[in-house]
Amino acid sequence: MNFLQFLMKKKELIPLVIFISIAGTGAVSMSMYSLFKSDVIVNRWQNPEPWENVNPSQPQKLVTINQKWEPVEELQTIKKLTK
Repeated sequence: MNFLQFLMKKKELIPLVIFISIAGTGAVSMSMYSLFKSDVIVNRWQNPEPWENVNPSQPQKLVTINQKWEPVEELQTIKKLTK
């Protein structure tokens, strides 16, 4: 309650506290969103090549507009030769 009483005395700090709270919440939520994506490496020893498990038809960006995925033939042949 002491903090709220302080804010009521200094009303000019209320917008600053609101903006900092929104920025902190946005930063934490974006970090959590990015952490659970399929192309993020958290433990690289357990899964050394996580990019092999990424579904190319699923968008990996936060906002995707008109994304079309087509496999590159040269990369597919190299991938087949190295396995």
